[in-house]
Amino acid sequence: MKRIITAVVLVTVLTAAVVLAAAKGTAAPAGAKCPVCGMFVAKYPDWTATARFKDGTTYYYDGPKDMFSHYFDTARYTPGRSQADIAALSVKEYYSLKMIDARAAWFVIGSDVYGPMGFELIPFDNEKDAAAFKTDHKGRRILRFKDITRQTVSSLN
Repeated sequence: MKRIITAVVLVTVLTAAVVLAAAKGTAAPAGAKCPVCGMFVAKYPDWTATARFKDGTTYYYDGPKDMFSHYFDTARYTPGRSQADIAALSVKEYYSLKMIDARAAWFVIGSDVYGPMGFELIPFDNEKDAAAFKTDHKGRRILRFKDITRQTVSSLN
């Protein structure tokens, strides 16, 4: 009986370690609040987006829409910083739930899938998945990072 209990505990600990290792670097800290809307980001792990500044500071968002809002109005949400201070932008890919480079992503807008703050830019790591999602979920357009403007984000609010 003692061996069975030890084995169960060992399997549980190893499973937890694997899960934590896989999530490392993608999960928002428990107390992280979105600088745009003030929501606790960890409550919405499937929608996490981040901005890492050149000094290593990372801001977390409850969706790509708020990440873009911060990107387009950096000084408003982080006084003393500018868009040029941003080293990396990441979003959680819709299907795989892996963090991907936002600047290389494909985004679908106008779909029937909503994020924590309503209408959202749905990110994909390739055009094929974005096109399939657009068809399946009545999306309006597929956009690249460079095509997304302040007006695009405003139209989602």
